[in-house]
Amino acid sequence: MTTAYRIAVLAGDGIGPEITEVTLNVLRAIAPRFNLDFEFVPALIGGCAIDAVGEPLPAATLESCRQSDAVLLAAIGGTKWDTLPRPLRPETGLLKLRAGLGLFANLRPAKILPQLINASSLKPEVVAGVDLMVVRELTGGIYFGQPRGIFTTESGEARGVNTMAYTATEVDRIGQVAFETARKRQRKLCSVDKANVLEVSQLWRDRLTALSAEYPDVELTHLYVDNAAMQLVRSPKQFDTIVTGNLFGDILSDIAAMLTGSIGMLPSASLGASGPGVFEPVHGSAPDIAGQDKANPLAMVLSAAMMLRYGLNQPAAATAIEQATLAVLEQGYRTSDLMTEGCILVGCQAMGEQLIAQLTL
Repeated sequence: MTTAYRIAVLAGDGIGPEITEVTLNVLRAIAPRFNLDFEFVPALIGGCAIDAVGEPLPAATLESCRQSDAVLLAAIGGTKWDTLPRPLRPETGLLKLRAGLGLFANLRPAKILPQLINASSLKPEVVAGVDLMVVRELTGGIYFGQPRGIFTTESGEARGVNTMAYTATEVDRIGQVAFETARKRQRKLCSVDKANVLEVSQLWRDRLTALSAEYPDVELTHLYVDNAAMQLVRSPKQFDTIVTGNLFGDILSDIAAMLTGSIGMLPSASLGASGPGVFEPVHGSAPDIAGQDKANPLAMVLSAAMMLRYGLNQPAAATAIEQATLAVLEQGYRTSDLMTEGCILVGCQAMGEQLIAQLTL
């Protein structure tokens, strides 16, 4: 029996359309093997939406996403739109998409692939075997807290204000996602905060500690964010699952990403309590190489694997894509960002063809 899914496809800007084309072809190739049927529905977001209709997230795009089983998002933005007022910038469209879909949990894996271990700037013995997941709260904290803005004091001096705030409910719901994620991994969860100086972090720590009683099979530890940043570089293998707030998660997930040596290999998932999730690579739109067949599509392809695993509950299909990726790398195929001596340089489309060849053996 075939299972059908509607997938909203947001190719975005720069290299987005190229890596999206490869990824959709991979999904088409794997569909018959697992009795899946995908309906891909394209929609505009980011710079291309601004150019077409004058806003970064058209209402039609948000509605199409809400009516879908999952959302595949490639990349948005570029220097072309950097000077626009903030409400009209591509990144504003992304924030509105997250808010509009209620996506409060961001899952960012960082896994060292043996074939790419030399791409890391850290010593191989430090990063070998690293396999961790950062669970970042996505719709609260200092990025959304009120009041915010640049104000003028009574003395006429400019004063910038941002507010870091979390409710117990917001902490509990991201905590539940983190505990459930850790339960599917190595059952170790590290909560990162700054409870020694921030009251909002004390609430965070108190709520995670209370929630741990519901997950006696998961080991919960706590670290201050400055120590966590140091430990990620010093001894990353000690971590399995990390949960933290919006600001700290933004920083720590990028540190974790660079353990792997290439941001072009890293997928992500943004999930809500219900409805479709958004699955996207963590890299940018790379407008400098757009249209040149130089882009690395693997992060986008692995984001599709995360979509299958976390969004559509098709873990076998997800594993097949992940194994095909490893096989292609094992055979020595590399895009330019991963290229080392002795490997085979291929472009974006050719990398996709190698993946499809593996999937259809």
